Amino acid sequence: MRILTWNLWGRYGPWERRQEAIAATLAEVDPDVCGFQEVWGTRGRNLAADLAERLGLYWCWAIAAQSGRGDDDGDLFNGNAVLSRWPIAAQNEVRLPTDDPGEGRVAVAARIDAPGGVLPMVTTHLTFRPGGSQVRLPQVRQLASFVAEEAADCAYPPVVTGDLNAEPDSDELRLLGGLLTAPTVPGLVLLDAWRYADPGDPGFTWDRRNGYQADTMIPDSRIDYILVGLARQGRGRVRSARLAGTAPVDGVWPSDHFAVVADLRN
Repeated sequence: MRILTWNLWGRYGPWERRQEAIAATLAEVDPDVCGFQEVWGTRGRNLAADLAERLGLYWCWAIAAQSGRGDDDGDLFNGNAVLSRWPIAAQNEVRLPTDDPGEGRVAVAARIDAPGGVLPMVTTHLTFRPGGSQVRLPQVRQLASFVAEEAADCAYPPVVTGDLNAEPDSDELRLLGGLLTAPTVPGLVLLDAWRYADPGDPGFTWDRRNGYQADTMIPDSRIDYILVGLARQGRGRVRSARLAGTAPVDGVWPSDHFAVVADLRN
């Protein structure tokens, strides 16, 4: 089972050409389940719907916030989405707390009818702010409670993906991992799939190698994650992890983030 997470950068930059590069990258990686962040949608169009149609996948989407006007399509919204090779039996969402009334954050969950049973898949995008751990920690606590509820009585462990805007040794990841401190929800242990990657690869998903990051003041960072609960009867065990979307497609970088890909035991 191949899982991918990717921040798709909304409608920034050459977004129409980027959409083609995103679709081409996904076709090459061939994921079974995707978690996307910064997915734009308008009254008449939706990036998740377009990608799902191209790739022959099921999809669901949750709005995080309105982000402007969408040209001829009216209001432009930003959100998170799940795409799946297998049917999505149910979806749910939860708002995450912020200290900014103008900021919207959401986690979206999909219960996927995978070959071995129900896979609980959650994706989210936490607050971006250097030094903003005090904002993200309440978001993580809300997220963990939501994940635990969605993962109850499922054949697979929960898979949580997203742009968490936090480094691997941050309090945010420690609370979700439950390995270096008590987990937010007793018994909910989410393993960082990157621990199964090439140990020589730092896994930076925010990287100055990216053509859109030439002027960034943020250092190279690993802030995008695939987190997996403890395997259930072998299902969901992480086999490997790697990056994707790390090069231009026909001269266009797909996103300002690199994607993370993990292969799990089905």
